[in-house]
Amino acid sequence: MTERHATIERRTNETQIRVSITLDVSPEAPQTINVKTGIGFLDHMLHALAKHGGMSLELECTGDLWIDDHHTAEDCAIALGQVFRKALGEIRGVRRFGHAYAPLDEALARAVVDLSSRPYCHTDLKLVREKIGDLSCEMIPHVFQSFATEAGITLHVDVLHGANDHHKAEASFKATALALKTAIARTGGNDVPSTKGVL
Repeated sequence: MTERHATIERRTNETQIRVSITLDVSPEAPQTINVKTGIGFLDHMLHALAKHGGMSLELECTGDLWIDDHHTAEDCAIALGQVFRKALGEIRGVRRFGHAYAPLDEALARAVVDLSSRPYCHTDLKLVREKIGDLSCEMIPHVFQSFATEAGITLHVDVLHGANDHHKAEASFKATALALKTAIARTGGNDVPSTKGVL
C-alpha cells in the first residue's frame, strides 16, 4: 500500500512552520510525535491529536509570540490541515466518515468527521476561561476551523458536558483524533466513497 506521508513548509512574515505527517503507523513504522509551537497547551493538544489519531507528527513553529498567540495557533492549524490533506491524497479506499466520543474525567466530547472535500466546521466547546496556559480559549475553536478548512473536511465538535476547561478542550481534541482515525481507515478497496463517484 502507498505510504500516506507528506511534509510542507509554510513561511509568512508572522510564522515559519515545518510539518511532517504520516497517517499510518505500524510495528515496522512506529509512531513518532514531536510538536514545538512555542505554546505549551497547543503542543499538548496537537500531541493528543496525533497520538490518538494513530499518526506520526513532526511540527516545529517559530512565530511572533511577542504579539500574541493568534498567528502561531492559526498558522499551525492551517499547516496541519494542508499536510493532512496532502498525505491523504485522493479520497479513495477509505471509510470517509468517522465519529467518536472521548471522556476526560467529568468532561465528555463528541466529534463527527466527513472527508467531504467541502470544508465546514461547527464547534460548541463550552469554554469559559480566557486562557488555558498560554493559549487563548477563543483560539481553540479557531484551530479546529482552520484545520478543517485546509484539510477539506466537515468537522463537528461538541462538548456535551464538563466543568474544567482543560478537560473540555483535551476531550475535544481526543474525540477529533479518534473520529479522524476512523474516517481515514483503509477499507481494502479502491472505490470513491460517494454516490457522486468523486470527492
